[in-house]
Amino acid sequence: MAKIESIVLGGGCFWCTETIFKQLRGVLAVVPGYAGGQTPNPSYEQVCSGATGHAEVIKVDFDTEQISVDELLSVFFSVHDPTTLNRQGHDIGTQYRSVIFFSTSEQELAVKNKIIELTSERTYSDPIVTEIKPLDKFYEAEDYHHDYFAKNPDQTYCQLVINPKLKKFKDKWKSLIKN
Repeated sequence: MAKIESIVLGGGCFWCTETIFKQLRGVLAVVPGYAGGQTPNPSYEQVCSGATGHAEVIKVDFDTEQISVDELLSVFFSVHDPTTLNRQGHDIGTQYRSVIFFSTSEQELAVKNKIIELTSERTYSDPIVTEIKPLDKFYEAEDYHHDYFAKNPDQTYCQLVINPKLKKFKDKWKSLIKN
């Protein structure tokens, strides 16, 4: 019997992470949004200012019978740089920080164990700075952010940033991609 869980992940621009996580088997829904700040129901413009404290995130609903939290975390840590504080590539600010908002104590433990594993394997030359927090509030992003890459594949950001990440993801994670 399917067990559905949600986890909220922030790895820079949510257009990139949404595009990648929608491709994974066992992922039922990916919703871009904002979490981790103090302003209720923030707008994209407010979040981009850095003043709300929110990060651009995706809420991932997944079937644990088809994909594990550990597999999701492996993908997450491989598609962004968890060692840069408040930055992913040219996207700079607290809204682009590496952060995981867990929904269960089992998820929290899985995240901590994954960071220990990556650290002991020396996957990165610098320390992982990913924040780990319980999910308080998730605010869904405006409609025009949903499926941004699919709707705007020729946009410059999509061509220069998302396409290379998507190719790298597909090369590395073939076994986890939906048929």
